[in-house]
Amino acid sequence: MSQGKFQNKYRISSIRAQWWDYGWNGAYFITICTQDRKHYFGEIQNDKMVLSEVGIIADILWHQIPIHHKNVELGDFVVMPNHIHGILIIDKKLNNTNIVETGHALSVPPSEIFQKLGSNRFQNIGKNTISSIVGSYKSAVTKHANRLGYPHQWQKLFYDNIIRDNNQYQRISDYIVSNPENWVKDKFKTEET
Repeated sequence: MSQGKFQNKYRISSIRAQWWDYGWNGAYFITICTQDRKHYFGEIQNDKMVLSEVGIIADILWHQIPIHHKNVELGDFVVMPNHIHGILIIDKKLNNTNIVETGHALSVPPSEIFQKLGSNRFQNIGKNTISSIVGSYKSAVTKHANRLGYPHQWQKLFYDNIIRDNNQYQRISDYIVSNPENWVKDKFKTEET
């Protein structure tokens, strides 16, 4: 990653694929870590995630993403002690613009119940790109954690992977679902101090 100057400040150039529009239809594997990999979200006990208060907020607000972002569906998702993994699916209705065939099976659209629930908890919802969706999610979690007095900070960047086919989608889904039972060998695992 190279650094460039923007408004007289050094910044890291984008880690996103320059050849891809992150508002295009597709499935995206997202990982968001906490600052310094602190265990804000809970702990693993007997190969199961036990959520803290902030972990509950992170879980609930992830499931509300489709309410606040049009044409976004959720794949598998897990909250871990210091990060979250999830699949976001952008599925804009076909209108011959920005259509990219990714070869994955899209999930069933969110139920009408979830579309009608909730208020406008998320910010920056107009763009419907992966960056705007993740940014508004992170902001909402931080806002609600702070409002309730729970300590929490995100790492500035997040990881994404464009899912290219059904096999990759299934491998990632399996990885997400089994993440708590594989915590001891997780690359994001840190010891809580």
